[in-house]
Amino acid sequence: MTSSIRTCLWFRDGRGKEAAELYCALIPGSRVETVFDGENEFGRFSVIDFSLGGAPYQILDAGPMFTLTEAVSISVCTVDQAETDRLWAALTANGGEESVCGWLKDRFGVSWQVYPKRLTELTTSADKKVSAKAMAAMMQQKKIDIAAIEAAVRDAD
Repeated sequence: MTSSIRTCLWFRDGRGKEAAELYCALIPGSRVETVFDGENEFGRFSVIDFSLGGAPYQILDAGPMFTLTEAVSISVCTVDQAETDRLWAALTANGGEESVCGWLKDRFGVSWQVYPKRLTELTTSADKKVSAKAMAAMMQQKKIDIAAIEAAVRDAD
């Protein structure tokens, strides 16, 4: 482990290793680092340390005591629409759920924010008219469609 700080996601269904492997396959520069399977007075558990694009994560797969919540999400700023589309399709497949404004929940119950870098450029523009139009257009979307947001901004002129 190269970092002493990791975000830990609690899994309750024995699918933590499967999730970590999927995430690492989707995000370039990612890898599963260690997997530890153990047992204690509460039952069997697994600890999976992995990194996503260099950011350290951990899954503690240890039973039903806690549940995942949208209060914690993995945020991915993609390079372009094609990368946004690829991740969105993979993460919503097999039981994942779309939400609003670039948010989704994958089949394991982990919340994600997936959006192209251009969205941040538009929503944080120094031109308040541009940022307001971009934000309003984003609020109407599930998966971010940057071409539609750019069109909304152009229509603002």
